[in-house]
Amino acid sequence: MVALSGCARDSRSVVTVYSPHGAELMGDLKSRFEREHPDISIDWVDLGSQAVLERLRAERADPKADLWFGASGVLFDIAAREGLLDAFVPSWAQAVPDEARDSAGFWFGIYLTPEVIGYNSEAVKASDAPRDWDDLVDRKWRGKLVMRDPAGSGTMRAIFGAMLQKSIVETGNTAKGFDYLRKLDANTREYAASPAILYQKLGRRQGVVTLYNMPDMATREARTKIPVKAVIPRSGTPMLVDGIAIVHGARHAEQAKLFFNFVASREMMLVAARDHLRIPSRTDIAPDSLPVWIREAKREIRPMALDRKLLADSLDVWMRFWMGKIKGRYRPR
Repeated sequence: MVALSGCARDSRSVVTVYSPHGAELMGDLKSRFEREHPDISIDWVDLGSQAVLERLRAERADPKADLWFGASGVLFDIAAREGLLDAFVPSWAQAVPDEARDSAGFWFGIYLTPEVIGYNSEAVKASDAPRDWDDLVDRKWRGKLVMRDPAGSGTMRAIFGAMLQKSIVETGNTAKGFDYLRKLDANTREYAASPAILYQKLGRRQGVVTLYNMPDMATREARTKIPVKAVIPRSGTPMLVDGIAIVHGARHAEQAKLFFNFVASREMMLVAARDHLRIPSRTDIAPDSLPVWIREAKREIRPMALDRKLLADSLDVWMRFWMGKIKGRYRPR
């Protein structure tokens, strides 16, 4: 029986998915999809979104992944420009607005991800918590910030990119933005290598303030009981589009397209919203079918305009400068 079970499993097509989405979301989507498609197995590889891009670059000549699920549109734009993705128009394409998709069909947005400020609500009173991005560089938070290391995090790179783009809009160059990042580094106690480590440190008060994405904070609080509360910045919130794409040269592209369509079906969008605290990108989902917190967040959030082309063209250069000239040089010893 064991041998027969192994043979049956081996006969399935294996779709390899690179994704930063957690085990709960990916595990749920995997099990639901495999029940509908018993001839296909989803093999999920857990990688940060920036790490996925680096892996796809390294594997260009011999692709190992079939699907990339989870990263900001900026990273997908970079990957598309470098020839790392194949165009595919899913069945639900018309339900996604133009700003949440690639015009040539190389990627489509599934979730909307607001980037916000977070704090340990047992260590910091709500009335004392930072209310906007500039509050994070106040000296009273010196040594009290902990954040995800942008070296492997597309989310953090996008936040930093938004601050630098804001500087260009206000002053014509990035000088003010990099000065902000220096002050942020001066207040940062540590850069965490993964989201799990970030929240562990926040829960242990090895840093009591952070900045990351709102759905992830809500998920961690609900699942792990770490007392992290989100603050929607008053001046504007970078609203990232979390996308999905077929990898160029995918060995199981047709099966991957089935999963591509599945995860953004109306049913799975509602599952992700209700059970995994994700904000759907589709515009054809009735608002009253979504959780109350999503409806409230959408009313409160002031989306910060993001120039995806500018970020795709400049982000790698900006981040190399940050890593070489700023990271760790200003924070407290």
